[in-house]
Amino acid sequence: MKITGGQIKGRRLAAPKNLEIRPSSNKVREAIFNIIGQNLSGSRVLDLFSGTGLLGMEALSRGADLAVFVDHGTQSLALIKKNLALCGYEQSGRICKWNLTKGLPKNRPFLDTTFDLVFLDPPYKSGPSAGLMEELSASERLEPGALIILESAKTVETRHALSLLETRIYGDTKLSFFKKGDYS
Repeated sequence: MKITGGQIKGRRLAAPKNLEIRPSSNKVREAIFNIIGQNLSGSRVLDLFSGTGLLGMEALSRGADLAVFVDHGTQSLALIKKNLALCGYEQSGRICKWNLTKGLPKNRPFLDTTFDLVFLDPPYKSGPSAGLMEELSASERLEPGALIILESAKTVETRHALSLLETRIYGDTKLSFFKKGDYS
């Protein structure tokens, strides 16, 4: 498992020891950043269901100022911490232990910022709950126009108030790109 682009391209990261944590493939990660662009200078990233933290680390490598990693698995949290250290991103990465089946994290001090890029990589076959997607749509923590990228099995359907920009299929993986509307 290694970073595919940016300042630390080629950096090897710690891989999960169990099969419950499913890192995004190189092909899918490269596709995401080819679509959204390689330069993320100044971006603030929210990596939900972060697993290994690979998507957020890719964003930091491409210039993002901040990445907040949210997961509730003990092994995932340990991997993210280890990978932040391996990349030298302890200062620009924050870890939040939270079970996203309860919705977005509440009352976490490092979440007082707003985010302009969100990665969602929930359990593969089920996708995110409709409630979580609605919460993202209404969240004041997301900038108007924030980009939300959902990685799921290609059979997963989602319905919510976010604007779907495009969908791409890579083997059994579907990438859905959404935009948070500007309702002001």
